[in-house]
Amino acid sequence: MNLNQVTVPSLDLSISIPFYEKLGLKLIVRSMPRYARFVCPDGASTFSVHKVEVLPKGDGIYVYFECEDLDNHVAALQTKGIQFELLPTDQSWGWREARLKDPDGNQLILFWGGENRVNPPWRLESSLLTS
Repeated sequence: MNLNQVTVPSLDLSISIPFYEKLGLKLIVRSMPRYARFVCPDGASTFSVHKVEVLPKGDGIYVYFECEDLDNHVAALQTKGIQFELLPTDQSWGWREARLKDPDGNQLILFWGGENRVNPPWRLESSLLTS
């Protein structure tokens, strides 16, 4: 099994689509005004946005996008007008993260986890990935 796609809600895709394109995702499906799908620039994962009448309440979901060259990627996005709540910061769990929200308030985290992404020091020994 492999995770293929994550979908987030949006009140207005005409605002969401340009935002995600500015982040670097490539638009592959545009079914206005209800749905849009993007492919991530690295790999084959997809990400989509669907129109809702009311946004969900509460904390919602956190969507993580992995970026190996995180600091330079964030700096490039800032020059495009993307605003971050947290600039690249080393976290206690071994990842470096930058945080922002999309136009609908969905929490996005750009991160680099390196080896700690799937093999953190506290990972269960019985589940260690080996080649």
